[in-house]
Amino acid sequence: MKKYLFLTLLTVTLLFNAKQTLAHDINYSKIIEREWHTNDKQGIIMTGSFYFMKNGIVSIENKSHQISEIPYDKLSKDDQVYVQNRQAKINNLNKQILKNQQGKTETSLTVLKPQLFVLLAILLLLGTSIFLVRKNKQAKYLIPVFGVGIIFSIYSFSLKSSQASSPAVINSAFAPFVPNVHTFYDSTYFWVESKGIPTTHPMMVGISSTGWQRQVPIPQCYMGTNAWPIPLNPVMSSSPIPVDSIHFTRGAIAIAVNGVPIFNEHTNTGADALTAGQLDTYGGHCGRGDDYHYHVAPLHLYNYTAATLPIAYALDGFAVYGAKEADGSNMQSLDANHGHAYGGSYHYHGTSTYPYMIAKMAGQVTEDATHQLIPQAVARPVRAGQLPLNGALITACTPNATNNGYNLTYTYKNNTDSIVYSWDANGNYTFNYYTGATMDSTETKHSFVQCVVPATPTGIKNVNDFTTTSLFPNPSNDEIYINTQKQIQAIQLFTASGILISNEQINAIDQNKYLINISTLQAGIYFVKIIDQEHNSSVLKFVKE
Repeated sequence: MKKYLFLTLLTVTLLFNAKQTLAHDINYSKIIEREWHTNDKQGIIMTGSFYFMKNGIVSIENKSHQISEIPYDKLSKDDQVYVQNRQAKINNLNKQILKNQQGKTETSLTVLKPQLFVLLAILLLLGTSIFLVRKNKQAKYLIPVFGVGIIFSIYSFSLKSSQASSPAVINSAFAPFVPNVHTFYDSTYFWVESKGIPTTHPMMVGISSTGWQRQVPIPQCYMGTNAWPIPLNPVMSSSPIPVDSIHFTRGAIAIAVNGVPIFNEHTNTGADALTAGQLDTYGGHCGRGDDYHYHVAPLHLYNYTAATLPIAYALDGFAVYGAKEADGSNMQSLDANHGHAYGGSYHYHGTSTYPYMIAKMAGQVTEDATHQLIPQAVARPVRAGQLPLNGALITACTPNATNNGYNLTYTYKNNTDSIVYSWDANGNYTFNYYTGATMDSTETKHSFVQCVVPATPTGIKNVNDFTTTSLFPNPSNDEIYINTQKQIQAIQLFTASGILISNEQINAIDQNKYLINISTLQAGIYFVKIIDQEHNSSVLKFVKE
């Protein structure tokens, strides 16, 4: 009896130590909080504990587990020394440091493999012991221990369903394309502002005989409340929705790091846009709203960014890499979503073959009745949709000398024809249609005034105080209330398809409480966007019953 008790205790001890070695959870009782000061001795920035440092950005966590990013060179000398010491200790403990500013890491899988084999060996020995003494009454003492070992093993190596993303890490992927993109974030989303026009390659060239519907690229205003939202806390879906000829056939599924949206590889007719000849040599074309976008992974962007950085972020919050992993190794085998878990997190990979980027949305997303992923930015059409011009081949799309328009040329019936179009500062758009050198017709439309992407380096705004904002009751039949400590400039209510509902339904009860009457709304999913006086924003979702 004693020898079996000893074996049981020994096994439990080994399993417990293995669990402590392999667990990924943070022990918050050991977090060291300190006051962080500016290098100009102007005062305290915040109180919190050191989280990590990457690319010169120090992440600090407060008691509420909210992360703030502060540039290292803005900290006091004492704080900089503290950061260096803490980072060195972390490097020695977990061997998962960032090796350079490109974000190379030693993956968790590499670190955990030896411990995993040790744990499996222990469980094998224990299982053998149970088998050898299966006819002995003492075997019943070992069976529970064996079960506990299995549970500990599964728990230690499981991938968490919710994976928080650092805004600083996401921002590093977009940084090479500043000032054509501008980023900021709130408590829910990392936002990407752009005009949706690439500057590293020409557009539309190569779209062939049956692929052009006479659209032309017009810069959009994916700005402010119409920026592209990337969830900061993506959640793995238990039933991923396919990206196919049925689902997500309208709108984007991802945003490239150069600010160009990426659509489903299928068009709204169900055809593979690439094989149908509808895309230019860089995998893009214009929609019926004259909005340029890609339909395949923009692998060509690796000519302008590091091979270890993402080329896009899906609108479920997960990154899209190319032929390399974030640690510089070659792409590992892919799952049914066209991605995988690697280095402790999930991401997709772009390839030159079908399905090119995303086969299924691995993260939890909402698809509206029009088969569009929501929320997302919206393009603004200037003119009505055009009819296809079968037999045309686009040969050039050249910006004009004043950078307020383009000259798109194409061959058709042995002629070189063109559309010459431009816009002015008042939102007037002029389209001149040519057959050869003869202008056949002209068209003028009044629409939105062109916006300007901020020329400053890609910025990050920490507005974590939106975490004090709450919405209740949810779901609701008649009214919802919003409590917030922010100084609110506007509260906007949107349908699931992105249509703004009249602000007349929004009423301020007092300085920090707002009432929204939803009694007249149809049952469904809606979004509330809260915008403060500094133009920071947060989006909350609610359900009308």
